[in-house]
Amino acid sequence: MAHVRPDSLLTLHYRLAPPDGRAWVDTFGHNPATLTLGARQLAPALEECLLGLEEGAQARFELEPDTAFGPHDPQRVQRVPRSLLSQYVPDNVRLAVGDAVQLAGLTSASGASAAATVTAADEQVVELDFNHPLAGKAVVFDVHILGVL
Repeated sequence: MAHVRPDSLLTLHYRLAPPDGRAWVDTFGHNPATLTLGARQLAPALEECLLGLEEGAQARFELEPDTAFGPHDPQRVQRVPRSLLSQYVPDNVRLAVGDAVQLAGLTSASGASAAATVTAADEQVVELDFNHPLAGKAVVFDVHILGVL
């Protein structure tokens, strides 16, 4: 039976959730996910959990905050004037607390479009958290490996 390697192509069901909360991602009961390990489609800590599992395996991993998505970094929370945001967010987009926003034309260190969560907002200023939404949180990662190539 095939085992998961660092460059495997996988078909799997997975759920990512806080220990006591609603799933952030859940493919169980829906179409399975297909992904290639090493292609940055999953966080490195999640990929590490999958290594060595064999086709058909079901597993649960409980990851501490520092292992899962790292600690929450307060320096990645920025207060930005709404007037400055107009060059990155279309005018017709109203930013409200809890919204996830992709900032067009602004890239992260990895070259991906910068994304943030709105944590506070008023008429003049929007507070943006550029941490991963699960940074600083424990995570439960449930998997069912359907296929390994």
